[in-house]
Amino acid sequence: MDAKLTSGRSFNLTGSSLLTLLAVGLSLGSLILDGFGEHSLFAGVSMTLPLLVCAVLTAALGYGVVPFLQTLKMGQIVREDGPQTHLQKAGTPTMGGVFFVPVAVTVALVWSGLALAEPEFVNVLVVSLVTLAYGMIGWLDDWQIIRRRSNKGISPRLKLALQISVGLVFCIWLAASQPSSITAIALPFGIVLPLGLLFWPLALFVLAAESNATNLTDGVDGLAGGTCAIALLALAAIVAPTSPGLMVFCACLSGSCLGFVVHNRHPAAVFMGDTGSLALGGALAAVGLLSQNLWCLFVLSGIFCWESISVIAQVAYYKATKDDAGVGKRLLKMSPFHNHLELSGWSETQIVGAFYLTGTLLGLICLGLQSSF
Repeated sequence: MDAKLTSGRSFNLTGSSLLTLLAVGLSLGSLILDGFGEHSLFAGVSMTLPLLVCAVLTAALGYGVVPFLQTLKMGQIVREDGPQTHLQKAGTPTMGGVFFVPVAVTVALVWSGLALAEPEFVNVLVVSLVTLAYGMIGWLDDWQIIRRRSNKGISPRLKLALQISVGLVFCIWLAASQPSSITAIALPFGIVLPLGLLFWPLALFVLAAESNATNLTDGVDGLAGGTCAIALLALAAIVAPTSPGLMVFCACLSGSCLGFVVHNRHPAAVFMGDTGSLALGGALAAVGLLSQNLWCLFVLSGIFCWESISVIAQVAYYKATKDDAGVGKRLLKMSPFHNHLELSGWSETQIVGAFYLTGTLLGLICLGLQSSF
């Protein structure tokens, strides 16, 4: 009996063990991918070194920034209708995106400026600006939540309008600077889908949807940071053959996410807030659009997409089943889907572990599909 109990406890996931698995997985993955891409570890262009540099810098910076956020009383406001276990998270500093996103952007800009040609640096500069712009939208939302001491920030309409506005500026730059082939989507097995003018509303949708999807995924300790780190590393490998600058950018942001999870693992000492989650979604979408890898972005974003679909389905089903008293039925115990799992008896670490594994599988599938393009 004791042996069985000991054996059972040995398989319990903890925040620290998940962080270790994530760090080892990302490090080995980047080394292997660099090997396949024939990138020298200490060359100007690789994935491993930028990832590790940003991870170390972000983790180290967090030891100073997190206590500072606590001093400023930047505490998280927990939704009252959420899982009861989340009530103990109230007061945990939020707005963590203010330190891990700038680290990635700064290192990516310096690295690409020193090691790459001007066109590649310009690409990194533009996606960095998009990332920071979405981060600023998130910061505004976080600030309003903290200032009002409510879990309601800026209005959904204003947030969406700002997201579309940033996306519109980015799309105008794409139309002016990129070849006309930017409007064609490459699919597996050599299939190319020319969209023409239809590409631009799709691009705006991708930018807004991706940023909101990563935002919805940020609800469990270490979840958004880790899954985004995995997706960004896979995206770095996909864009590497044609866009070394975007490869470095994705590797830097992946490393910064890893460094952030050092402080965000269960039990979290800080949350990324909309400042971080909107920035991550904007970065993924901008790189996917600029590198013409929308199909791969869709596959890599499977987790984020599912989280969004769970919210949409929950709201639609509730409205469709309203009775005379205006009360509807729930399709899930709570949305997004990770909250449903938690209320179904899953621990936070089990959810995060399952999502990390799913994200890794999606990355491998995407890399496999990429070889058929």
